[in-house]
Amino acid sequence: MRVIVFLVILALGACGFTPVYGPNGAGTELQNRVLVDKPDDRTGFLMVQRLEERLGRTSDPVYRLAVDLTLRPEDRALDLDGAIRRVQLIGIATYRLIEIETNAVVQTDTVDDFVGYSATGTTVATLAARRDAQERLMTILADQIVLQLQGSDL
Repeated sequence: MRVIVFLVILALGACGFTPVYGPNGAGTELQNRVLVDKPDDRTGFLMVQRLEERLGRTSDPVYRLAVDLTLRPEDRALDLDGAIRRVQLIGIATYRLIEIETNAVVQTDTVDDFVGYSATGTTVATLAARRDAQERLMTILADQIVLQLQGSDL
């Protein structure tokens, strides 16, 4: 068993594997060095909250992260009376990582995903389901942004 573990570790080292949060890893390059732009609304707040959880908050930023969000609900399940039973919430986030000192765009890209929620039951239940879906979607999009940033060569 020890031989197998040793061979796996040796193979990972030979392929150029570098831990994201290891010495000189991409995770440490951005940790506590990115200032995320202020949000405009609740979904933007949720996005900034998750990005700051992952990247840390900074008082001395090197980079600024600007995120443009687009959310679009699509009706997915209708009953025989035409009432909406399920909604798919599609989110698209275009981001720009900007070096503050030079104002140069270091990286830009777009991430997208979707979540669904039930529109059955009371108005309050549907509203709660929508809010939960927005929170889940912002977490997914923020995590995708962080993964792309950590996979880049800054």
